[in-house]
Amino acid sequence: MSTPAAVLIGGPPATGKSTLAVALAPHLGAAILDLDVATGPLTRVVSGLIGVHDLDDPVLAGLTRDARYDTLLGLAEANLSAGRPVVLVAPFSAERAQPHAWAVTTRRLAADPTMVWLHLPPEELIQRLTRRALARDENKIHDPVSFLTGLDLEPPVVPHLALDASEPTATLVRAVLDHLAR
Repeated sequence: MSTPAAVLIGGPPATGKSTLAVALAPHLGAAILDLDVATGPLTRVVSGLIGVHDLDDPVLAGLTRDARYDTLLGLAEANLSAGRPVVLVAPFSAERAQPHAWAVTTRRLAADPTMVWLHLPPEELIQRLTRRALARDENKIHDPVSFLTGLDLEPPVVPHLALDASEPTATLVRAVLDHLAR
């Protein structure tokens, strides 16, 4: 690869975005840039100030989304300009659903970005959320019908590599590497 890779891993909660990133990054010599890791501490400050603790809450998301993604993309730009490939982990909700948002995002990256879309059936999402038992998932587990009703499970409308997240991680890594090699 003449330019460093930029792999954007998106999908609903609990599809294994971070797991895939950790397994894929060493094969690419890439930095892992996870939205929750990069912006979590500041998001928690805002969350505490407004008294909302669910990242999916419209008020919290409205206050923080643009800044969170700007931070993630800024880190990606810095790594790519230093010649370091990147694997970005985030839901990429707007970017995968709106070609304009995808274009704005990809213009910032000095690479040919690849969107990887991880998907699972709704019942498997709930099982995985229950197994991981994170505080941020409590509302989703408590009221799975409401969570699933509000969740966009449609595949991206932008070019992407769709992967069944129930496959073993090694199989997913191989699929991404094969895709990048084309």
